[in-house]
Amino acid sequence: MGKLDRGGRLVVAALLVFLALGTSVLGSGLLFWLALIAAAVFTLTAFVGNCPLYSLVGLKTCRDC
Repeated sequence: MGKLDRGGRLVVAALLVFLALGTSVLGSGLLFWLALIAAAVFTLTAFVGNCPLYSLVGLKTCRDC
């Protein structure tokens, strides 16, 4: 996974956490928990540098990999 993709995932994760915890837009129901789970998955895949979905479809965002 490329650096731009990893950075983008961290930005999206931060935005989801902000929407879930910092605002009342998502409330405390299903959308709240889905946003936190998605943020956790984006953060984990950004730090690990591998996305299982990318592997399944054969997508590579890293030029050197």
